[in-house]
Amino acid sequence: MFKILALDMDGTLLNSSKEIPQAHIDAIHQAVEAGVKLVLCTGRPLVGVKPYYEQLCLSQENEYVIVDNGCATHQTSDWGLVDYRSLSKEEILYLDSIARQTPAQLTIFDEERYLVLGEEPNDLVTYDAGLVFTEPMQISLQEATNGKNILFQAMFLAQPEELDAFEKAFGTELAQRFSAVRSQAYIYETMPKGVTKASALRELAERLAVSPAEIMAVGDANNDIEMLEFAGLGVAMGNAPDHVKELADAVTASNDDNGVAAAIKNYILQQ
Repeated sequence: MFKILALDMDGTLLNSSKEIPQAHIDAIHQAVEAGVKLVLCTGRPLVGVKPYYEQLCLSQENEYVIVDNGCATHQTSDWGLVDYRSLSKEEILYLDSIARQTPAQLTIFDEERYLVLGEEPNDLVTYDAGLVFTEPMQISLQEATNGKNILFQAMFLAQPEELDAFEKAFGTELAQRFSAVRSQAYIYETMPKGVTKASALRELAERLAVSPAEIMAVGDANNDIEMLEFAGLGVAMGNAPDHVKELADAVTASNDDNGVAAAIKNYILQQ
């Protein structure tokens, strides 16, 4: 019997139009009624999760979401932090030194804001911030390192061909110092070393006295791999790249073909 459904959002819960299909909502409600706890696990900041969580119309008591690729876990009753890992001053200074050598813009999330370090947000950053229902705000390096803000994951954003060159030049170096992942063609993400969706899910499961065998995780992208491998059942979406599918225990339909609903039906409701 699964006790937790760990669910990625973009490319998984959401279809290509960034909407939650009604079939997914209905299946999630059936899973919850069967005693399964939903835990959204996403690279989005909290501000990009709340509107979708409200669409699910679930009870907000004693429920949780994992955001910023595992950097922060919030309880939905008041959206307060229950656990987090943040970037240090030294790490932010280092990331800034990398950004100054590239055309990529360096962005950082705090609890509520989508921040751009030291520059006016460009069109790509403004577009990406819009996807999570917010506008980017410029922050100085001094403010970012004064210790007054909890700063979670950082992202380098650039056009795909520019980010290809960025990853070739700095990917190995960044991966040695951070949990780093190319989550999308135009986004390269860096979290504190050891932080992934899986690390946050592990800590939450321990808090809830749930074993990995009692977790089903569903995802589609590189930043879902550790979570799929950690869960007792890791399900890749049909739209996931082949290397993600090969690491999963099972493959469901795509996010545009109600793949989450199919996974819930096949592996939770038919248990």
